[in-house]
Amino acid sequence: MTITQFRYIIAVDNHRHFARAAEACFVTQPTLSMQIQKLEEELDLLIFDRSKQPIVPTPLGEKILEQARKVLHETAILEHMSKQIKGTFEGELRLAVIPTVAPSLLPRFLVEFNKAYPKIKLFVEEMKTSDMIAALRKDRIDVGIAATPLEEKGIVENPLYHEPFVAFVPSYHRMAKDKFLLASEINPEELLLLNEGHCFRNSVLSLCNSINLNSEGIHMESGHFDTLVKLADKGMGMTLLPYLTGIDLNDRYKGSVKPIAEPTPTRQVSLIYSRAQLKLEWIEALGETIKNHLPQKVLQQPEQVVSPL
Repeated sequence: MTITQFRYIIAVDNHRHFARAAEACFVTQPTLSMQIQKLEEELDLLIFDRSKQPIVPTPLGEKILEQARKVLHETAILEHMSKQIKGTFEGELRLAVIPTVAPSLLPRFLVEFNKAYPKIKLFVEEMKTSDMIAALRKDRIDVGIAATPLEEKGIVENPLYHEPFVAFVPSYHRMAKDKFLLASEINPEELLLLNEGHCFRNSVLSLCNSINLNSEGIHMESGHFDTLVKLADKGMGMTLLPYLTGIDLNDRYKGSVKPIAEPTPTRQVSLIYSRAQLKLEWIEALGETIKNHLPQKVLQQPEQVVSPL
């Protein structure tokens, strides 16, 4: 049995599909299938139940996969130790970012990180928090950026910044001339929300509950802040945005962004990673790069952090 065979079976487990696993491993499907079959013959057992769609591990296969992950983790330790001894920042760093953070955060630091650490190949993908936790546990990613606290066992949360909520109040709205809003003034029946699965939606609903606002009247949902802003501007209500999203709006909409009075509801955004993560130096370098390219407003300690759960 070989390290390569272990990588192949883990790829199949991750993708639950031989063709996609082969593509992820940069080999042909026959090559991947042949190596997995050789491993099964050597172990005298089936690792995957090929009669199921999608493919699933057999009960014994689950145990083999668990051990294979441990072997690959120990192998990664040796490889990383070698790089540490040489003092090099070289290799791959797999980063996932929640969709409500990615558009406003990634452009602020990606180019600068690449310039500072040209030998680190950064792979970035958008991912919802629940999928991110699963990916961290299965070592499909090295680090995530998500709204916290999550309080997930075995997952470290390293806060990056605290992002106040702001209100987008269009020009026709009764509160359009107000310099700021009180959280208690928000009418849930006018509030446009992200759809289910987005943690910022959960945070807004938590805010409504914390100030005894009935959220049952919320009637419009979308998957993107841009859509919510444009719908609000067309007369469908108002919406809440994270601070960085608000300051990134174009000039047509920026004048409609209002701060919320203290204690301003705020979300905490953190780097999250497995407690057993090897690439801590790289993750710390990533965190410092991000903080160095953020406005001072989000680096201050807030009075009120709204739960993303």
